[in-house]
Amino acid sequence: MRSLLRFLRSEPFAVAGAAIYAVIIAAALLAERIAPHSPTEILRANRRIARYMPASADFWLGTTSSGYDIASQLIHGARTALQVGLTAAVAVVAIGTLLGLLAGYLGGWVDKAVTRLADIVLGLPFLPSMLVLAALTRPGTLTVVCTVAALLWPNTARVIRSQVLSLRERAWVEAARVTGCSNARIMFVHILPQVLPLAALYGSVAIGWAILAEAAASFLGFGDPATISWGVMLQDAYANQALSRGAWNWFVPPGAAILAMALAGFMISRGSEKLLFPKLGGS
Repeated sequence: MRSLLRFLRSEPFAVAGAAIYAVIIAAALLAERIAPHSPTEILRANRRIARYMPASADFWLGTTSSGYDIASQLIHGARTALQVGLTAAVAVVAIGTLLGLLAGYLGGWVDKAVTRLADIVLGLPFLPSMLVLAALTRPGTLTVVCTVAALLWPNTARVIRSQVLSLRERAWVEAARVTGCSNARIMFVHILPQVLPLAALYGSVAIGWAILAEAAASFLGFGDPATISWGVMLQDAYANQALSRGAWNWFVPPGAAILAMALAGFMISRGSEKLLFPKLGGS
C-alpha cells in the first residue's frame, strides 16, 4: 500500500489516465440515467425535427442532421468503447501470455514455432488486415476484437517469453522440479503469477489500440451501423459534411473521447513501468 501511494504521488500521468478510465466507466454504467435522451430518438423542436441544433440546456452538445442528441450518443458510445477495449485487451493478454509462457519454458521447436509465427504476424499491416477481415466476414465489433487479438499478441508474447527464460532458471523452479511438479504445474502455478503484472501492462496498451481500431473501422464504413459508438458518430458527421457546416459540436466530442481513452491506456502503461521495474526510475 505504501508503494502504491508513493507511486500515485510520483506518477501524475498514470493517475490522470486512471481518472479518465473512471469517468468513462461511470458514464457507461450510468448511461441510462445521465443521458438526457435516448441515443436513437429523433428529437423535435417547434414541431420540426431538431436538425443541427446548437448546444443548449435541452441539447447539451446539440443535435445531428437526423435530430439525434449528440451528448446522449457520446455517453452511450462509452459502452461500446469499453466492450471493445476490455475484450480485446483480455484476448491479447491471454493469447500472448499463453504462447510466451510455452515458448519460454518449453523451448525447442515450440519456441521456434511461436517466434516465427510472431515474426510473420508483426509483418502484417494492422489497418489493411482489419479491413480485409471485415470485408470477408461480418463487419462489427467482433471483427475488430478478433483482429486486435490476432495482430497484437506478438508484442506481449515476446516480452513474456524473455521473462520466462529468466524465471525458469531460478532456484525455486528447480526446487519445484525436484519435488515432482509437472511442467504444466510449474508454468501455470509457479511462473504464471510472476509474469501476469507484465502481461497486464501490455493489456492496457491493447485497450488504446482496440479503441482506435474500432473508430477507424467505423469511420471507413466497416463498423456496425446499428451500434452506437464514437467511430460511427465520426462517420456520420463526415458523411453529412459537419466540418463544412461548422458543426464542431458534432465531431469534436467523439474525437476527443477516442483520443482521451487511447491516451489514458498509454499513460497508465508508462507509469506502471516504474512500478513494476523500479530500476527504470534511475535511468
